[in-house]
Amino acid sequence: MPLLEVEGLSKQFGGLAALSDVDFTVDRGEIVGLIGPNGAGKTTLFNLITGILEPSRGTIRFNGQDITQAKPDETVRLGIARTFQQIRLFKRMTVLENVLVGEYVNTRRSYLSIFLGTPGAREEARRFRESAMQRLALVGLADKADQLAGNLSYGDQRRLEIARALASNPSLIFLDEPTAGMNPRETDEAMDLFRQVRDMGIAVVLIEHDMKVVMGVCDRIVVLNYGRKIAEGTADDIRTNPQVIEAYLGQAAHDA
Repeated sequence: MPLLEVEGLSKQFGGLAALSDVDFTVDRGEIVGLIGPNGAGKTTLFNLITGILEPSRGTIRFNGQDITQAKPDETVRLGIARTFQQIRLFKRMTVLENVLVGEYVNTRRSYLSIFLGTPGAREEARRFRESAMQRLALVGLADKADQLAGNLSYGDQRRLEIARALASNPSLIFLDEPTAGMNPRETDEAMDLFRQVRDMGIAVVLIEHDMKVVMGVCDRIVVLNYGRKIAEGTADDIRTNPQVIEAYLGQAAHDA
């Protein structure tokens, strides 16, 4: 059974069909790329699956459970995390504190016990801090844990967003243009990070315009155009698909 199943997913804004009858699946521990021209419906698809938007029709199942009407906080608790195209860090908090925000999604303590600092709450706080530092080590930011998030470079802020998303212990993570604004070295490091996340058993779905990234790390690629899925397959399948080349890739398909 796939980890994520999307069937006939559609979204209309007034008379505009942003997404029409999209079907796709995500298996455990794979990287799926979602590509297409600007306005193709990629971020809308992310927003529907993570509960930010309600579908006009269609079904979303996660771990066999229907989550079509789930709210964002519910999808996080079920094991779905995401980053955003526009960086959304708490820039006046430290790098470590940003990740701890993600860790506390999993708290089983009451706000009162946390406020009073009960022994159980202190032990949980210790575990969360240890886990947060492990997330920062994974993305290469452990040595910057005490810096303000707003003082990080753009590439480091992108990595911090991924660390914070991983802090909720997801089994599926959506990354919206995770290498945007990165230099070539940072992009290569990000590709290695995506593979590490997959090797941890976490499924990754990424929106990405850099075809080197898409072709280099994705096990499978889904292509949208004008809100409809026009192709799905391996990098080789997509690179040589005439419909995809005409709609989006062009010469970049052969150069990637």
